[in-house]
Amino acid sequence: MSFPRPFLRLTGPVLNAPDPALLAAFYRELLGWHTESEEPDWVKLRGPGGTGSLAFQIDPDFVPPVWPGSPGEARMTTHLDIETDDLAKAVGRAIELGAREAEYQPEEDVRVCLDPIGHVFCFWIRT
Repeated sequence: MSFPRPFLRLTGPVLNAPDPALLAAFYRELLGWHTESEEPDWVKLRGPGGTGSLAFQIDPDFVPPVWPGSPGEARMTTHLDIETDDLAKAVGRAIELGAREAEYQPEEDVRVCLDPIGHVFCFWIRT
């Protein structure tokens, strides 16, 4: 049996967090986005002009991934790529807001960072 394809639109990733509002505040400041909706266990941010979204849901048992991955540890299964025109300034701002730069950096024109609870995100410059 074949089903016709219904309307589908990917609206954006959702990150788990023990405190969704706290993590949303970090990304709101980092990206300059606004809060589209907020509930006790859920926050959704939206980019300028309605472009892009990023949501956060409660997960009291969240375990941050290990970067780079190691056998037997929680591995990163997804990450956020954030384009910038200045890696040093982007990383500096992220650190100022509570992130940390990862020890392992796989490429010269990319900087891997961890948000305040350990989600991996990368700043990159288009070449």
